[in-house]
Amino acid sequence: MVKNAFFDLALGKAAKMAGKPGRLLMLLSKLALKLRTVNWKEIRKEDVKEKFFVLGRILKAYAKGQYKAIPWKTMLIIIAAVIYFVNPLDFIPDLVPIAGLADDFAILLWVYNAVSGEVEKFLSWERSQIPS
Repeated sequence: MVKNAFFDLALGKAAKMAGKPGRLLMLLSKLALKLRTVNWKEIRKEDVKEKFFVLGRILKAYAKGQYKAIPWKTMLIIIAAVIYFVNPLDFIPDLVPIAGLADDFAILLWVYNAVSGEVEKFLSWERSQIPS
């Protein structure tokens, strides 16, 4: 688990928010707004952006009650990572050019990799929802 006081605070907020779909959808809108401000040209890995969007889609499907086949602990970690990302005041404040988002990316990538098995299950479920 990540040892970061700001992430620990985000986990606490995630625990309070997890059972409240309205608050999760509000968090999702904050995520969408922040993702629009990222200069993706400065990000070296092309798949990083897709990982952000996958975590957002998991959060959205969970908040809307469409996808509940995910362990509670996994969902808390995903919610905490999104909270950490949208919060401008964290380990390295977002106001610091480029470096301000580096810790946010590191947390989200760590979470994505840590829950990759559940991400694969979600992606499989998501593909099954597309009408043939």
